[in-house]
Amino acid sequence: MDKYLKIIQDSFTGYFNYLVEEIAHPSLYNYFYWLIGLSLLVWILEIVIPWRRNQPILRKDFWLDTFYILFNFFLFSLVGYNAISNVGVELFNDFLSLFGITNLVAIEVQDFPEWAQLLIMFVIADFIQWNVHRQLHRRPWLWEFHKVHHSVKEMAFAAQFRFHFMETIFYKSVQYIPLAMIGFGIQQFFVVHMFAVFIGHLNHANLGWSYGYFGYIINNPKMHIWHHSKELPDHLKKGMNFGLSLSIWDYLFRTAYIPKNGKDIELGFEGDENFPDGFVNQTMHPFQKKHNKN
Repeated sequence: MDKYLKIIQDSFTGYFNYLVEEIAHPSLYNYFYWLIGLSLLVWILEIVIPWRRNQPILRKDFWLDTFYILFNFFLFSLVGYNAISNVGVELFNDFLSLFGITNLVAIEVQDFPEWAQLLIMFVIADFIQWNVHRQLHRRPWLWEFHKVHHSVKEMAFAAQFRFHFMETIFYKSVQYIPLAMIGFGIQQFFVVHMFAVFIGHLNHANLGWSYGYFGYIINNPKMHIWHHSKELPDHLKKGMNFGLSLSIWDYLFRTAYIPKNGKDIELGFEGDENFPDGFVNQTMHPFQKKHNKN
């Protein structure tokens, strides 16, 4: 038990020191400034070439989503996720050691060209996330958490960050074992993650892009807007267009749906008029005993 308490203590202090170092000393692999830079870039694109010209630059809930950025990508790790994940990894390794397993790596990719390592990690991670995202819509108890993200009524880049902190735990927990079985370095993870963040920014942005034929591979704003549609087609009542970075999974598994230009469709979900406003109320909502049946 002392070992795990020490991990928790070191995780809190270690992440705090890491965050201070990130802010105080910009570098090529500095997550803090890359996130700010990509956010500003996409926001400028929204301002210069908006798809919905009547949508305010400081749209509804702009500041709420800005706080979600701060919380989900920085404060949540400081508050507890970093400590929980480190303890979880140690518990998992201790469990494996009961069976004499000391190394989970099953496929060595370090000798592959760097571009191949990045591509493999990107595709595997995205397919896992596509499956998790689909379950967030299909499992009622998971949907209660995912409602936070779908409470967005005006789409813009910062909407990507409005999600319940439990989603981070769902995604990362499912991703851990498959990715742990493949040897990747932290720099490769950083590149893949920031590329995914950039695509996610664009998908939620007030931009009318589809990428032409490449839209069948890469997710895009004109496709993802339909994922947030309040009205769902009869054959896809549990949702559609689940892709995060790649759209190809939806085309392969027949969950792609772009019936027309979705520029001005209503966003949200049935019953969202009763969904609470504000960060605290939205965060606590899934833990309450009584929920809307939507």
